[in-house]
Amino acid sequence: MAGRGSLARQLLGWQVVVVVTLLAAVAVFSAVQARSAFQTTEGRRMLSVAEDVAATPGVRAALADPLRYHQLPPFAESARSLSGADGVLIALPALRVLTSPDPSQVGGQLPVGGSTVQSGRSWVGEVGAHLVAHVPVIGDDGAVIGIVAAEVDRPSFVAGVVHSPGEALLILGVATVLGVGGSLLVARRVKRQTLGLEPTEIAGLVEHREAMLHGIKEGVVGLDPQGRVTLVNDHAKTLLSLPDDAVGRPVTDFEFNDRALDVLSGRAEGADQIVLRRGRVLIMNRMPISGGDGVGSVVTLRDRTEIVALRHELDANRATTDTLRAQAHEFSNRLHTIAGLIELGEYDEVRRFVDRVSHTRSAWQSEVSSHVADPAVAALLVAKSSLAAEQAVGLRLEPSSRLGTVDEHLSADLVTVLGNLVDNALDSVRGGGGWIEVALTHGDGVVQVVVRDSGPGVAPDLASEVFRHGFTTKAAEEGGQRGLGLALTRQTCLSRGGTVEVDGAVFTARMPEVPV
Repeated sequence: MAGRGSLARQLLGWQVVVVVTLLAAVAVFSAVQARSAFQTTEGRRMLSVAEDVAATPGVRAALADPLRYHQLPPFAESARSLSGADGVLIALPALRVLTSPDPSQVGGQLPVGGSTVQSGRSWVGEVGAHLVAHVPVIGDDGAVIGIVAAEVDRPSFVAGVVHSPGEALLILGVATVLGVGGSLLVARRVKRQTLGLEPTEIAGLVEHREAMLHGIKEGVVGLDPQGRVTLVNDHAKTLLSLPDDAVGRPVTDFEFNDRALDVLSGRAEGADQIVLRRGRVLIMNRMPISGGDGVGSVVTLRDRTEIVALRHELDANRATTDTLRAQAHEFSNRLHTIAGLIELGEYDEVRRFVDRVSHTRSAWQSEVSSHVADPAVAALLVAKSSLAAEQAVGLRLEPSSRLGTVDEHLSADLVTVLGNLVDNALDSVRGGGGWIEVALTHGDGVVQVVVRDSGPGVAPDLASEVFRHGFTTKAAEEGGQRGLGLALTRQTCLSRGGTVEVDGAVFTARMPEVPV
């Protein structure tokens, strides 16, 4: 309550300032208008008084004869009394004053300022604190024989306001009413919008907000209804690779992919949306801000790159475990077969069965080794063969495949891409007794990976969607949740300057040996 009272007092002070300012402005306007009207009206009157004195025959006769100068004061005093002027002076052409209501001026110089009277022309203007009209007295020979000056004191500022025209006073009254009414409306609006907070408290809240935005470890981006950035903290700039002048610019200026733009604009709804941005896996949540005509929205984002990498490693370990389990299961079945044949006394059949199993296993390993020189890729194909066999899926290598030795970075990328594509193919043909064929080619500085399967493939309208949102073909068919396998495959290819595409059930990835 104390804060609200203090704010009310400040608003009252602002109201007083506004009203006083308006009154002062109108008063100045009124004074200027009154002064202009005074100069016009009184200037004409003083000019008429001076002309009447200058045209008086007795004045002309007295000025023509130096012995009759003593006859001039009655003419001047009579004109001053009748006209209401503050002074009527008569002087010689040399500006020596002959008569004046102020005896100290007699014999002195007549102040003329910028007057043109000495050249024989009448003049009206300000001299000192007086409004003066100068009129020459012309002799019989046409020469200037004297000067008549009629003057009136200029009114003060206050007098000018008091005696200003009625229109100015009306304006002053209207301005006062408008000023008071406007101030009251402004006070009510300010009270309502600031929720009764003190100006110092509002400034403190702004400072706390800035400290909080730049101190938290999550990225925060504020957007207005037109999609322009209104605020962004340091962490969001780093995660989204935004420039320092991002505030005030639309999100379309920052080369976001379609997925990121969908989340930022609200076209993609839901919590914890996955977005890939320049090698980072981001989790984004968008919250609209309600109020007025639409304030905008706030988007928070977290970096999950390390978590996804750890999960990817966990998936790799799980795949290895599944492979070992599949091999153990396969060996267990073979051992049971051998044990049964021994119990039946079929020793020749045992020998033939062992030879057949050894030949099949050796043949696949020999085929992979003869076509693939990179150890990591070859080991991946051997391991995936056992996993495919457990799922009753045939895994084969295209006869023309050739892959030479590559550097460790390209080898790691090939393992990521080939592993994700084979896993995706296994999901597509799982339980169907189908087949998967892998083709590897290496030439002209580019490694190409082609994985095709006997599954239904990807619908043409999902050909780009599977990579942008991370669908697997199985998820695309069943409407399942989004995954990251194909999205990471695309990201790995693009990071090297390569490409990945799908045509039905055929996935083709191309990666240059030297990253572009």
